[in-house]
Amino acid sequence: MDDQPFLGTHALGNGLVTDYQLRTRYRAVFRNVYLADELPLTPLRRAQAAWLFAGPDVALAGLSAAAIHGTKWLDAAKPAEIIRGNRHSPPGLVAHSYAVADNDVCVRRGMRVTTPARTAFDIGRRLAPHDAVPVLDALMNATGLKPADILTIAAANPGVRGIRRLRSALLMADGGAESPRETALRLLLVRAGLPPPETQIEFYDDYGDVVIRVDMGWRKWKVAVEYDGVQHWADGRQRAWDIDRIAILDSLGWVVIRVSADMLRRPDVILQRVTAKLRAAGCPL
Repeated sequence: MDDQPFLGTHALGNGLVTDYQLRTRYRAVFRNVYLADELPLTPLRRAQAAWLFAGPDVALAGLSAAAIHGTKWLDAAKPAEIIRGNRHSPPGLVAHSYAVADNDVCVRRGMRVTTPARTAFDIGRRLAPHDAVPVLDALMNATGLKPADILTIAAANPGVRGIRRLRSALLMADGGAESPRETALRLLLVRAGLPPPETQIEFYDDYGDVVIRVDMGWRKWKVAVEYDGVQHWADGRQRAWDIDRIAILDSLGWVVIRVSADMLRRPDVILQRVTAKLRAAGCPL
């Protein structure tokens, strides 16, 4: 109970807290569900709180299921999502009443949640592609989920609303993305008409161990694009390793275009640089 939501009646009944402590040291997330005042309400904690509030027979779904499956970078302000017949719910909680097959539900952390594939199916069909793709990327990265797994769910639910939207999102999704900024960078390249890049390209040493991994690129033309987060500029060790990495890739005949957060606000600059390097390498653009 120290770092997770808990039922107030259970904690009081078992002497874990006093009524005074409950009122002064904890806040109510939902009725009878509390969290310590100093703890942030993350998507994972909101999902846990929703499950405690709604009861063990419900299934967590959508963004809440994604959080339980380990998806990173979810919006902490979004409401929790559950599946149950009664759609009435308090603020901070959305109840869906759509039917879900038994094999589309699993148990994680002791809670009933939609499977990764069903979770991705629901997110992809309900959110606009530009909102869905970063979440799908992160969910696929966390679980190893493949687009084919999601399309299997779509084939089993042909009449469900949003299938076309889901398929559009899946055409752009890639589980190789390791941050929302990497997703944004990849989508910028693809939407500009460049060949879809391969993500997380690995380079091995003589012993077969991975020594370098680049965010995305094209093996055929030996052009890589790297998103450099703040750690690449603020961390001295990271900066030194980046210099070594670029030198190694250069010795292998690769060209690397490095993109910062500031450059993402200037997409024309990125596209000009990447297009020029691809053309110079023989890509027919």
